[in-house]
Amino acid sequence: MRPVGGRARPVAGSMSAPVYPAWVTRWVSGQWRQKKRPPVLRPTRPLVLADKVANRREKAGEATCITEMAVMMACWKKNDFNDAACAEEIRMFYDCVAKAEKERKNLKEGTLSPQGNMPSSKVNKLLRRFPQITRYV
Repeated sequence: MRPVGGRARPVAGSMSAPVYPAWVTRWVSGQWRQKKRPPVLRPTRPLVLADKVANRREKAGEATCITEMAVMMACWKKNDFNDAACAEEIRMFYDCVAKAEKERKNLKEGTLSPQGNMPSSKVNKLLRRFPQITRYV
């Protein structure tokens, strides 16, 4: 080192490579990618089911027996609202209503809807019957 202006400067022929920490050389060489460790996941909440689910309104089903009702009303209009002349159409409408009511009751007794979803009230009943174990015995 030669002093220049009160400061020491390295001589041109005596330069050595800079010394970096070990993690820098591993990072630059790509060794950090070779470990293939899974990322550390820390859940924000405990991984257990809740004690209940939110109550949601069930979707209304589609209307039934619309065709039969339209045929019955057209018959009434054509025959000046005479029930005797439209007895067959009225019977068909009432049969359709009874059949739809029977299907609705059968669906209500079953646990799953046609889409495969369970109503929130039934989910809450099941969660009350089988509560979550939050501690081990």
